[in-house]
Amino acid sequence: MIWIALATILAVYAAVCLYIYTAQDRMFYFPTKDFAVSPANYNLDFQDVFINVGQDETIHGWYFPHPQNRDTAKTVLFCHGNGGNISHRLETVIFLLQRGVNVMMFDYRGYGRSSGSPSETNTYDDVKAAYDWLISEKSVIPSDIIIFGRSLGGAVAVELASKVSCGGLIVESSFDSAIEMAKDYFPFFPAGLLIKYSYDSISKISRVKCLKLFTHSPADDLIPFDRGKKLFEAAPEPKTFFEISGGHNERNYLDDPGYIKAIDNLLRQESENRN
Repeated sequence: MIWIALATILAVYAAVCLYIYTAQDRMFYFPTKDFAVSPANYNLDFQDVFINVGQDETIHGWYFPHPQNRDTAKTVLFCHGNGGNISHRLETVIFLLQRGVNVMMFDYRGYGRSSGSPSETNTYDDVKAAYDWLISEKSVIPSDIIIFGRSLGGAVAVELASKVSCGGLIVESSFDSAIEMAKDYFPFFPAGLLIKYSYDSISKISRVKCLKLFTHSPADDLIPFDRGKKLFEAAPEPKTFFEISGGHNERNYLDDPGYIKAIDNLLRQESENRN
């Protein structure tokens, strides 16, 4: 009976390991194709953007020029998290436009109107394509691009900022490493061997020399606060950390004067440093 029990436990353990390995695409990415709302519903001026990213594959995005100073404003390149699509982030677009910047928001492959399927490599290539589009099509100089990543998008933003020139980096509610996150979620399994997506921001952040702002909530119910703090602590100066409030998908902090000041400070300091 003991041997049968042990064999059963091992079989269940192996089955869970197999599930973790084979199902991780569904754990990392939760894309939706249908748009919840259009920028036109908010009377926002925008441009539909399609960018080639591979053989017969394109990513789709929305470019939002600032209403008054589109030709002189900096541009925020926004990398969203692992669920939904760009139509679920329009409140963030409105918030950023109020900060006096242009906004470029795009969907990774497999999300929204972007073709293909998401993967770690594809998310990195997709954000680089959006960055290149701003430079080639909108004549934005690299020092005027602020890379902003939220949740999984924080890892995508760190990857880009570690390889290109930019005016600043904002990392919101993100993590140090996907493998370390997996160890938190599956403490009794060899996550380091099972997880094929690393999103290893902590090994890249030392190469990001621009101004950096990190934000995270102690009440985050998806990505532990400590994961965001570890990434911040590993980052070189200049850097700032601001503690936001609410759960992972709550956005009440967009009205927080402290948060607004932290964002505005990064944008203003970037301008002062450049001048």
